[in-house]
Amino acid sequence: MTLFSIGTLIAAIAPGFGILLVGRIVQASGTAIMMPLLFTTVLNLVPAARRGRLMGVISIVIAVAPAIGPTVSGLILSSLSWRWMFWIVLPIALVALTLGLWKITNLTTPRKLPFDILSVVLSTLAFGGLIFGLSSLGESAEGDAPLPLWIPITVGVLALAAFITRQIALQRQDRALMDLRTFRSRPFVVAIIMVSVSMMALFGSLIVLPLYLQNVLELGTLETGLLLLPGGALMAILSPIVGRLFDRVGPRPLVIPGAIIVSIALWGMTTMLHEGTSIGWVIAVHLVLNAGLAFMFTPLLTSALGSLPPRLYSHGSATVSTMQQLAGAAGTALFVTVLTTTTVAGLADGQSEVTATAAGVQAAFMIGGFISLAAIVASFFVRRPAEPLPEGVAAH
Repeated sequence: MTLFSIGTLIAAIAPGFGILLVGRIVQASGTAIMMPLLFTTVLNLVPAARRGRLMGVISIVIAVAPAIGPTVSGLILSSLSWRWMFWIVLPIALVALTLGLWKITNLTTPRKLPFDILSVVLSTLAFGGLIFGLSSLGESAEGDAPLPLWIPITVGVLALAAFITRQIALQRQDRALMDLRTFRSRPFVVAIIMVSVSMMALFGSLIVLPLYLQNVLELGTLETGLLLLPGGALMAILSPIVGRLFDRVGPRPLVIPGAIIVSIALWGMTTMLHEGTSIGWVIAVHLVLNAGLAFMFTPLLTSALGSLPPRLYSHGSATVSTMQQLAGAAGTALFVTVLTTTTVAGLADGQSEVTATAAGVQAAFMIGGFISLAAIVASFFVRRPAEPLPEGVAAH
């Protein structure tokens, strides 16, 4: 939280883009520490029978915060400068930091662990290169990418291969930065795949839907944010409820209908979002999408991490956080690329900008619809893990 607060301050006072970028990197560094630590703390302190309700609260942070981000940003930017997006967050972060210093205590004795610098460098190049490359995919389709797309992607893939090789060697001595033995657990792998699909749908829709509202329905920033607020609010309401249901019935009765609902919403967006769509329909289909995602996030996160032996909790938490970021970037890149290429093709055929953009939006959500069909199939393989697993034993 200290890093996050410092990064927020740097961003708020940044004189230009370079310093703003530094502030955002510092912010992200703090978040990268907090989120896996939050997962690991819950896994170590909360009995398996009660984890769902706690994970439901955590899901609000992971899924709901991005969902209501456009609303908050729209409200701020409608009357204030962009700096206020950071000035408003700063006192909240400082209050959280103060409460943490006051209330949080170590329950175990801190011990010094080996720190492999090469693994850190490789992971930075691997995940940084892949996320940057995926994020630039949409710009590349428009011809505006800052670098040729193959450069960051190639660097990312090569560094990822080296990182995996390094971790396999180090995990034999329990010195890995990210222990890949988490992937020996089939429930973990299935849940991670489903979480990734969910994040692709969430972040893809968070990018494309505002573009549709502003460029096709010609709404302002504030109106767009307000229209997306009900979906985020519904997810916030449902997440703790779904967590409690998970503790009672397990993941499958929640994940299967959730995946079906998400697929219905994405296919609905494919057919319903055009120039003449009413605002009421947009709100309705967005509510359906977020309801489906709410039924997926908490059960998947809880079953994924709960399937691991305690010694791998921290590595599983780090893996989940990493895959969420990669999937979010991939979803954004995929949706924006399809939107852009379809729109450009429509303009070349003589369509109006509004008509071409609407067709691009429909095409983007169609891709999401096809991906969601695979998620429905995978949802039938999600199961509640036995708890606790014996140390050193992988789930099958």
